[in-house]
Amino acid sequence: MELIVAGNREDLVKARRAGTVALVPTMGALHEGHRSLIRQARVRADQVVVSIFVNPLQFSPNEDFSRYPRTFDSDLDACRAEGVDVVFHPAVEDMYPPDRQISVSSGEMGRIVEGAARPGHFDGMLTVVLKLFNLVQPDLAVFGQKDAQQLALIRRMVADFDLPIEILGSPTVREPDGLALSSRNRFLSEDDRRPALALSRALRAGAARLTPSEIRRTAMAVLDEAGPGLEVDYLALVDPATFAEVSESYEGLAVLAVAARVGSTRLIDNVTLTLNPA
Repeated sequence: MELIVAGNREDLVKARRAGTVALVPTMGALHEGHRSLIRQARVRADQVVVSIFVNPLQFSPNEDFSRYPRTFDSDLDACRAEGVDVVFHPAVEDMYPPDRQISVSSGEMGRIVEGAARPGHFDGMLTVVLKLFNLVQPDLAVFGQKDAQQLALIRRMVADFDLPIEILGSPTVREPDGLALSSRNRFLSEDDRRPALALSRALRAGAARLTPSEIRRTAMAVLDEAGPGLEVDYLALVDPATFAEVSESYEGLAVLAVAARVGSTRLIDNVTLTLNPA
């Protein structure tokens, strides 16, 4: 079946057909990580919709909205290769009317960890995701685990707003050297990659320890060894449902998350681990 490109909500309505619908929201610059999300959606749904929209509400004035890679033609090729049914590619003015007043608040959970480093980011992310849910009306949506706090907040919004959508998380896809795939990796020079690899090394080293204090200390030591080429924003060991820092006595699943800058490129990564297993 030929790929349908819907440029506005009217085109999207015309493209809708009977059966289970899966949505894969993206900002484009698709890589193997995005393609893994599409494959997961393809297994579960009769119709797969991929949105490609660089959301201005997610970027603060000092962030890289204009620099964010836009590779629409190659994105369409990737969607065709993965059997996507519909690509929804709206303009900013189609998503946000000029008199828009209402946004989604991410609450306290959206103001900590990544939210503390990027104020307002999660409000903008949840606003566009809710709009996409309303426009596409999917039965399920697939998001990457690499953006673990984003995934947790979307699950919280779905629960709080009683949205009839199943949220699926997909494992982080990595390059052969361990670097988590990201659309921003293309901005890393060969010299940048060496300190960038400290993120995944730190997570692996921390996950091999047993207690929260050992995990944090070990991971931070690896980050410190990377030298001045790596500027750490945060290292956090958190409850995956709330993103609150865990205590030394915490038991169960936890997320070890890191964010850092290498040159002008900001990278995030995380790993899920189990603390104090019975």
